[in-house]
Amino acid sequence: MELIEKTRTATISYMSGVDLDEDPGMDRKRILIVEDDDDTIFLLKQIMMRAGFGVMSARSGQEALKKVAELKPDLVLLDLMIPEMDGWSILSYLRKVSNLPIIIISALANKEYVVRALKDGVDDYITKPFYNEEVVARITAVLRRASQEEQVSRLVLPGLGLTIDLTSQEVSSGGKTIQLTGKEFAVLSVLAKQAPAIVSYPVIARSIWGQDGPEARKRTKYLIYLLRRKFQTLLPGQEIFINVGRLGYKLQTQ
Repeated sequence: MELIEKTRTATISYMSGVDLDEDPGMDRKRILIVEDDDDTIFLLKQIMMRAGFGVMSARSGQEALKKVAELKPDLVLLDLMIPEMDGWSILSYLRKVSNLPIIIISALANKEYVVRALKDGVDDYITKPFYNEEVVARITAVLRRASQEEQVSRLVLPGLGLTIDLTSQEVSSGGKTIQLTGKEFAVLSVLAKQAPAIVSYPVIARSIWGQDGPEARKRTKYLIYLLRRKFQTLLPGQEIFINVGRLGYKLQTQ
């Protein structure tokens, strides 16, 4: 694999993708590059178009949020070091309002940055300099995971005889159903998607409230209390919401 080179000599006559900054009407997977360096934007566009993607760019945080709202990209490639509104702020905002797949692509290679980004909800982290094929492979993998998650409409936990309909937000077992509020269902679905694994307090808090902190965790604890009460009518005598020490919560699925 060859390292990406900064050159403007490449042509695009043989590419199957398209520059959406020039032709926004094309129907294909759409990648938004949030980057303030013109050379890097140019190079990433060549890579994306060769791979058959539609690609657009934003050189500032405000422009990025505007394009996310108006043009509905399928994935964001986000640099952390951009002026005015930096990548961390963009990531924080997008995670409060959307599950849009986000891949960081940054010269910041320190593991602390990678860990922080993953905790804040990014789907992957690529460091510069990068390999052309690696960028395409990681984007394809993230888009595939996102597509699979969208296709799942029901979760079934056979050990409990429990069915969770993610579309109608109906929860049923043995012909009985319970009604949950939006936030109650959000907590349940986060735990059910990861069951029987433990879901950490920060992951739950950010998924439900968009941020972690004492108040968010307090609200989550109260929602768990309400869920336990409601599930007593559906699964009497069974405790399925398990608090695992200082780690988080999990669903008891057996």
